Amino acid sequence: MTAPEPALADVVARLRRAMRRAARTADPDNTLSVAQLELLSCLFENPGARPSRIAQLLKLAPNSVTTMVTGLRARDLVTRTSGGDDRRTVALELTDTGRAAVERWQGHNAAILAAALDGVHPAWRHLIAAAVPALNELVGAIDALAESGQPH
Repeated sequence: MTAPEPALADVVARLRRAMRRAARTADPDNTLSVAQLELLSCLFENPGARPSRIAQLLKLAPNSVTTMVTGLRARDLVTRTSGGDDRRTVALELTDTGRAAVERWQGHNAAILAAALDGVHPAWRHLIAAAVPALNELVGAIDALAESGQPH
């Protein structure tokens, strides 16, 4: 039996591309890039995070996060506040508009998956649903590798 990793890596990459294409079709008025949506989603999951933490979580250069945050602030999607007791630090928060953008993107993604799953054989739907906990564990393991700085 061959190792599943190459096939899984290929399917995950194709799934990501298919989801991006379908999301663009579902919401053609969305002018945010995937990188911007991922930054907003990261803030949605980590409210009050510092820009350096967002850069770490997304594996981006700090100056890339700063540039994106500047653009997102100009669009009233993100606010910067002092980071608590140390006035030199900055905390990032989503605005109501930013939160709505993330929720709209998540909603489109959920609707895309629901519609696509309707066209999948019921036995496969069952297996896909059963695989969700394992995929969540896989995501955690990949995140742990990324956090440790080990590429593989």
